[in-house]
Amino acid sequence: MHVSFVCTGNICRSPMAEQVFRAALADEGLADSVTVTSAGTGGWHAGEPMDPRSAEVLVRHGYAADHVARQVDSGILSADLLVALDAGHRRALRDSVPEPDRVVLLRSFDPAAPSDAEVPDPYYGGPDGFDEVLRMIEAAMPGLVERVRKEM
Repeated sequence: MHVSFVCTGNICRSPMAEQVFRAALADEGLADSVTVTSAGTGGWHAGEPMDPRSAEVLVRHGYAADHVARQVDSGILSADLLVALDAGHRRALRDSVPEPDRVVLLRSFDPAAPSDAEVPDPYYGGPDGFDEVLRMIEAAMPGLVERVRKEM
């Protein structure tokens, strides 16, 4: 199975979600059964590392932070599940795939969040925004892992 996370530039939200999901899969013994990737709807950061503020938050919370940004391409679009970080990403992905049910919002897996809740872009805000994004991502992981387990 292939799960891909998508945000705008692939340097903040989607790479954070990718790393947290990898860790969640490892904790559940599923790491070898799922390919996990991330990408951005735009390519202006392609080839760059993760935003240092995202990397700092991940490392501080015990996650890996290795990453090279990429833009959505045919390999990403062929993923079994495309996990968008906000409604704009979801719209862009649904316009690009013939099966729109493969495209979901990440926070739809958080039972405490509304089904249409988004993960806000922390890029232009302060450092607290990155911590908040991590909390939102972590809250969605149990539900996402369960969805993947059911589909495998």
